[in-house]
Amino acid sequence: MNDPQQPDLVQRERLLRIVARVQAAVDAANLLKPHLAPLDRARSYLVLGAGKASAAMARAVAEALPGARGLVVAQKGAPGVSPAGDPIGILEAAHPVPDQSSVLAAEQILGRCRAAAPDDEILFLLSGGASSLMALPAPGLCLADKQAATRALLARGAPIEDINTVRKHLSAVKGGRLSAATRAPMRTFALSDVPGDDPASIGSGPTVPDPTTQEQARDILRRWRINPSAKVAAALADFRNETPKSHREGRRRDFTLIGGPSTAVAAACAAAAAEGYEPIALGVVAGVARRVAAEHARLALQVATRGRPVALVSGGELSVTLDGASGAGGRCREYLLALAVAAGACGVCAAAWDSDGVDGQGTDAGALLFADSVARAALLGVDACGWLDAHRSGEFFTLLGDAIAIGAQPTNVGDVRVILVGAPPPS
Repeated sequence: MNDPQQPDLVQRERLLRIVARVQAAVDAANLLKPHLAPLDRARSYLVLGAGKASAAMARAVAEALPGARGLVVAQKGAPGVSPAGDPIGILEAAHPVPDQSSVLAAEQILGRCRAAAPDDEILFLLSGGASSLMALPAPGLCLADKQAATRALLARGAPIEDINTVRKHLSAVKGGRLSAATRAPMRTFALSDVPGDDPASIGSGPTVPDPTTQEQARDILRRWRINPSAKVAAALADFRNETPKSHREGRRRDFTLIGGPSTAVAAACAAAAAEGYEPIALGVVAGVARRVAAEHARLALQVATRGRPVALVSGGELSVTLDGASGAGGRCREYLLALAVAAGACGVCAAAWDSDGVDGQGTDAGALLFADSVARAALLGVDACGWLDAHRSGEFFTLLGDAIAIGAQPTNVGDVRVILVGAPPPS
């Protein structure tokens, strides 16, 4: 007899195989390698970079281009950090709120950009997370000013696009300022974690012109009902802090996208198909986690009438508005708990996880949802609706033993969500 407090082990293994296949497909080093093949192996490139995947990308460059030298900054605890003495050094800094190590990293990278000669060539390795990992306040501001603005926007549930627009106008390196600081040719290789893969949005676009304005940054703070400090308000009103809107004439700048959220969606569709499901790609989605989950539950109920196994696949980072609650979790687990509540007895199983290995608070990447998750929680005295309202999704899935723990990952293409409706016949 099955233990009523244990999930369907067959579906658990299916979901975990899908997670593993997607993570292998979006490994940053593997995505970068084909783009390095045309470069001159005999040349001594200056390698700089920032982001959660920068250590993995630097490792790929070191293997492909023996003469490369430089420095990148990655998240503390990121996989692939090189030992001291490696030709491409790797600094570690804080995410999602920058700290003093983020400032030191930005100063070193900016210094190397300024020192580069016109006959040097910079390879800049960019991925999501760079906004926090490489943080140098604009003149007149200190790190605490930027930290406060970032924390306030995060607490309000602001999307990453809004957060980065504000960050760019409080920074000495973001929004194209790093590119403007060097005379050397620069090639940017970017791994995106943002919808639409806009170069100006990935890591706050340190190497590309910025289309956003100070006025937009001020409007974002007003829209999210945030009263900035006097110094932040002054910085956003000072025309000298406006970001560059074009590259300087005569300076070569190239930008190559090596992958992004759509890469993850395609990989998840292929992984679901390998498990016997008809994949339906919902694309790269933005919005509030609870609302998106309710819509996806409605779609799951619709496809359940088809009488064949279907997988609903989506990517993109959602948002969570805490409204003063202090529960533990992240956007992926909030989405799953909201899906469980909205889907009711539909019988769906699902996985939702952050490709970088960390979903919000704690060390879990996300979680698995089963048709009986709410019922198993009830046996333990847990009210799923109440815990969702208190934003306790992290505790919910940990209690059930259904958290996904894969450790820090060598990539960052945003979140991945897979809903399995029905089950294929036994092979």
